[in-house]
Amino acid sequence: MTGLAEFEGRWSLSRKIVDQRAGLTGRLQGEARFEVGQGGLVVTETGMLRYGDGAPLQAERRYLWRSEAGGIAVFFYDGRAFHWFSAEETEASHDCPPDLYQVRYDFSTWPAWRAIWQVTGPRKDYVMESRYARRPGDL
Repeated sequence: MTGLAEFEGRWSLSRKIVDQRAGLTGRLQGEARFEVGQGGLVVTETGMLRYGDGAPLQAERRYLWRSEAGGIAVFFYDGRAFHWFSAEETEASHDCPPDLYQVRYDFSTWPAWRAIWQVTGPRKDYVMESRYARRPGDL
């Protein structure tokens, strides 16, 4: 992984959420699309989320990824800054008082890759691991 353009395309997405506070595990199976737009890539993640014994839910979230300072700046879809990372600096954090979001990107099996989030706060204590793999035909 060397730059933003390498992410363009469609990826299979598999996510596991281990919520220590609630004592529940969630799983999402879906897709992440990285499409050119808004000065970088518009990232849309969609999938079916199953959390504990609850009914499955359709989930979607969007971000903006832009090349910045030799790495990738990640923004919420409304343009607010989220975090920055690069191939060399794969750890980042986002302080959203009273919660802290810390991420570690793992590109060691590129083009498959992972993002592992540790989220803590007064009402949050979970680890979320997302695994991404190229969709067939999107190499």
